[in-house]
Amino acid sequence: MIAAEQKEEALLADVRSVDPDDDRLHVWWLGQSGFLLQQDGSRLLLDPYLSDSLTLKYAATDKPHVRMTERCLEPGALTDIRLVTASHIHTDHLDAATLVPMAASNPGFTLVLPHPILDEARSRLGDAPVKLQGLDAGEVLDLHGWRITGIAAAHNDLKRDDLGRCHYLGFLIQRGGFTVYHSGDTLWHEGLVRALQPAACDLMLLPINGNKPERRVAGNLNGTEAAALARACGARLVVPCHYDMFTFNTESPAEFTAACERLGQNCQVMHCGGHLLLAK
Repeated sequence: MIAAEQKEEALLADVRSVDPDDDRLHVWWLGQSGFLLQQDGSRLLLDPYLSDSLTLKYAATDKPHVRMTERCLEPGALTDIRLVTASHIHTDHLDAATLVPMAASNPGFTLVLPHPILDEARSRLGDAPVKLQGLDAGEVLDLHGWRITGIAAAHNDLKRDDLGRCHYLGFLIQRGGFTVYHSGDTLWHEGLVRALQPAACDLMLLPINGNKPERRVAGNLNGTEAAALARACGARLVVPCHYDMFTFNTESPAEFTAACERLGQNCQVMHCGGHLLLAK
């Protein structure tokens, strides 16, 4: 089991130690595609998976989800959370075992997610005190001081409902002069660079586990593609994610870092529970 860089009380103490008036961008990786952002005293939680629900669900199947990295935090331990995202329906991005206890500690938080999965989210969360807010590609939300724009994602296809709304999204996030792109799960698709280039992202959070049909799950960018996407979009910094969680669906970040070096793209590899700081 890979040890978290910080976990439980140490991680919580690190989060609480940030001055509420600090206008720099603070980022903690919580594992898989989960990140906690804080800027000027406000927190945004991206696609958290802080349970073992998938390990339990698939334990007796031919596709066991064996955890690689220890959990860094009990979901109910986080407080002062008013805004959370779920980029799509897969449980490592929309996890009731994470969101329900989180709602007990943060009642009434807003969960931003694609319109087509609202009904499934309501079913999973039951009567938990969570406000559901739909989003589509190109739509913009201004919530609690954060601006969130939906970006179409392909996992593996650009799936849309009967109204043409995306089932899979990435999020372009802006606050305090910072711009962050969290891709959710996606492959490279036509229109992705065009949607992101004008944003001149300070930080891109991209999956690197790749797309291998033999895994029998929808795929993502690999390390080389993630590095190339960041470079094509002019990202100030790129951080890899969606690896080192399950043994059957992971990759080493070595390909990613080598590609970034080759392309001249600034990158940083985080560790679960680790803390990244960006100044303007």
